[in-house]
Amino acid sequence: MGTAEVSLEYLFKVFTLPESKDSKLAQIEQHLSDNLADFLSQHVVTKVNSLSQIEKSFAEYSVPESPEFVSKHAEDLLDKLVANSVNTYSPSFIGHMTSALPYFHLPLAKLLVGLNQNLVKIETSKAFTPLERQMLGMMHELVYKQPADFYQSYLHSANHALGAFCSGGTIANITALWVARNKAMPATTQFRGVAQEGLAAGMLHYGYKKMGIISSKRGHYSLSKAVDLLGLGRQQMMTIDCPSQRLSAEKALALGKQFQAEGNKVLSIVGIAGTTETGHIDPLDELADVAEELGCHFHVDAAWGGATLFSKEHNRLLKGIERADSVTMDAHKQMYVPMGAGMVLFKNPNDSNAVRHHAQYILREGSKDLGATTLEGSRNGMAMMVYASLHIFGRQGYELLINQSIEKAKIFARMIQSHPDFELVTSPTLSLLTYRLNPQNVQTKMKSQATIDEALNKKLDDLTVIVQKQQREAGKSFVSRTRLQTKTYPEQAITVFRVVLANPLTTETDLQNILDEQIALAGNTHIWQKLCQQPS
Repeated sequence: MGTAEVSLEYLFKVFTLPESKDSKLAQIEQHLSDNLADFLSQHVVTKVNSLSQIEKSFAEYSVPESPEFVSKHAEDLLDKLVANSVNTYSPSFIGHMTSALPYFHLPLAKLLVGLNQNLVKIETSKAFTPLERQMLGMMHELVYKQPADFYQSYLHSANHALGAFCSGGTIANITALWVARNKAMPATTQFRGVAQEGLAAGMLHYGYKKMGIISSKRGHYSLSKAVDLLGLGRQQMMTIDCPSQRLSAEKALALGKQFQAEGNKVLSIVGIAGTTETGHIDPLDELADVAEELGCHFHVDAAWGGATLFSKEHNRLLKGIERADSVTMDAHKQMYVPMGAGMVLFKNPNDSNAVRHHAQYILREGSKDLGATTLEGSRNGMAMMVYASLHIFGRQGYELLINQSIEKAKIFARMIQSHPDFELVTSPTLSLLTYRLNPQNVQTKMKSQATIDEALNKKLDDLTVIVQKQQREAGKSFVSRTRLQTKTYPEQAITVFRVVLANPLTTETDLQNILDEQIALAGNTHIWQKLCQQPS
């Protein structure tokens, strides 16, 4: 049977490492590893099972009363979980910022779990804390390029931090704006600072009616979370339309001046280096000038595009990022590290002290505990994965990966443009692009019209949704979809396919197959047949 007898002896065995590779536990581990490898090597993205079908496998709501053998539970995980997971390693999975990982992360993950270090404090991460500080230093130097004596002074300083490791870009963005808020309302002789007295007291002391953040409408939703959590209010997340997919520095400056003329304070300008939907990069250098003129914090969300700095050919696209007060980067995106590896970097190592906290049992005054300046408390040692990748790939390795992704996106864009029944909507700046199905006769008709035909666009929107859903449910490939405004369609948002080309295993044949499948799916729809009958 699959149920184990409850005893202390049995439980002690669960906590004991196997003595040899011939042990039962080692055999189970090999079995799991073999099955996982087989799953990841498949081309299929997901099984043709609906979410409701999968939910039936996880319908239990009571904690199991009796323990079960590891081998029994392993089979359960393989049947229910692994078999129904999304295969993000598949070369035809090109819809999100998740990709295949290099093989060396599997044994490293075992090491990470085995050591079970907690990076909140030195007492549970004596070696991992210096490693994380060094890793943050490497990324800081990539962005800010300070001289050697700068890093010698601050890399392991108990009183400073070059950044903070986070579980992802959301926490990194919130941390950056948390620092910005506390710096914007520091202590005075009559006021102990916003961190001590709170937002209401800070606004009253400094005479601000409101405090807000400015970004383009392509800004990540985590920015909206940040203004909510920091007590500024979601209405103070001021976004600007960007049909060109980039934030206009002129519009940002005009909005900021108007906002501050009304007795308010712009907390931060947020520039995006690699927007989530289209991969575009804001004019960072110009936005840095805007932030200086408004006297506010300049934050760059480079969660996706930050790794472009590894490329000598393309790093010019991020010109001005070195002027940012803070920068968000996600190693679990274009640095090919497992999930949970975000970070925020501070140009000024003293900025982290704006959010420094202490406790008697940990995070004591003068200690090097990383938890003193991070939003999260207990954290695992994911920095080890980034550290390992930086050494195993090196800058040159990352450069090759970045360059080939951007080139692949350009190739796919040309494939779309050369097909009469596809319309390229946004060209790739990095490795993202958007497009949609649009019969040649309809494209000809739309180009000849003086005004945008909203009814035709609505039909094309419906077609994109139908094909995207059917392609996803078929399970052979996956592209995502979004809605956005463009230069061609500035007054009306349209629904488009969204593609992220980061998987090094994706080939031109895979991309052609994806387009062929979309054409085939579209051809079976009533909407496509009606559109093809439109006079051109």
